[in-house]
Amino acid sequence: MKVTQELKMALSSVKANKMRSFLTMLGIIIGVMAVTLLVSLVQGATNSITKELSSLGGSNLTCMVTKTTPRITLEEIKALEQEPEIGLVSAYSSGAGVAKAAGKQEDVTVYAISQNYQILNQMEIAQGRCLLDTESEYRLSNCLIGAAVAQNLFGTQKAAGERIRLNGKDFRVVGVLKEEGSAAMNTKDKSVFLPFETGQRLLGLNGVQNFDASAADEHSVERAEQTLNEFLRSRVGKDNYEVFNMGSLMDMITSIYNVLGYLLGGIGGISLLVGGVGIMNIMLVSVTERTREIGIRKAIGAQKSDIIVQFLIESVVLSLMGGFIGLLLSAGILGIVNVFVEDYHFAITFGVAMVAVFFSVGVGVLFGIYPANKAAKLKPIDALRFE
Repeated sequence: MKVTQELKMALSSVKANKMRSFLTMLGIIIGVMAVTLLVSLVQGATNSITKELSSLGGSNLTCMVTKTTPRITLEEIKALEQEPEIGLVSAYSSGAGVAKAAGKQEDVTVYAISQNYQILNQMEIAQGRCLLDTESEYRLSNCLIGAAVAQNLFGTQKAAGERIRLNGKDFRVVGVLKEEGSAAMNTKDKSVFLPFETGQRLLGLNGVQNFDASAADEHSVERAEQTLNEFLRSRVGKDNYEVFNMGSLMDMITSIYNVLGYLLGGIGGISLLVGGVGIMNIMLVSVTERTREIGIRKAIGAQKSDIIVQFLIESVVLSLMGGFIGLLLSAGILGIVNVFVEDYHFAITFGVAMVAVFFSVGVGVLFGIYPANKAAKLKPIDALRFE
């Protein structure tokens, strides 16, 4: 018998028992939904975090000094830019502060930064301009503020050119940053940025304890990290500093999320196996119900392989239909999630969809073999006598 005829018979059997077929597919539907939803959610989170880390600079290195003496000067940090494997270097410090303007106040994080900090951290200006190193050199009382600070202190009024009082001292706002949103990693919306020397004096700090550096190119990251390690080891000792490689951190986080995706996908796969058991049970019932039909087919010349193919196709049709319904429901659920979670984007990738379909077919074949083989082994005379 041709495969097309076998397929028609399988679809006829599904239509003849609609409720039973749906309940049989339910396990596959839930299993496919579990796999695709869990893996898609992990992939969406991974992509968002990777994007955030990339925005911080995949070739950037962050250095933290835990020892205050001997003091590292800003000039020593800037001198690192002369090294061939290092691109830009930016010093920064941070502390808590209270910003006041127009009778309003806001708790903020105060940053003392050099000009390169704005470049390395890809800070985008919505109003005004960025801070310059000359302002640090002359210790000018200028500042750059985050979008949330501007909104809370000045409302819809243009903040650039206005004055704020920060920790008891007056500063002129020269620029406002673009809004990043609360979901952004290390968001700057509620921060105030000062020229490095001005900020150090306001925070009561001396010397450089934190600085970022970029590699000259993506191939120089390891050599740049080695240069920074050698510099800091010679200045403060090997146990008094940390150098963080953003590229390595990004690889580590991606690796962790990949493992998490495999684990969650495996958990969802268990649901598929449970659905497969349901298909096998129903197929065994179907074999019992259609014993006389099997006997008639064998009596008129059907081969053992014909019977096996017939029941395998029916099993695969059930699992595939369940798989496609599960994929459609997953896509709908992810679409609803995307409406309410604006900072992330979740979608079923082509690879995940193919894996779900492959597993659906695999489950249909795996759990359909035993019932199909049982049907094929029936003797025609015994099958015809079956009541």
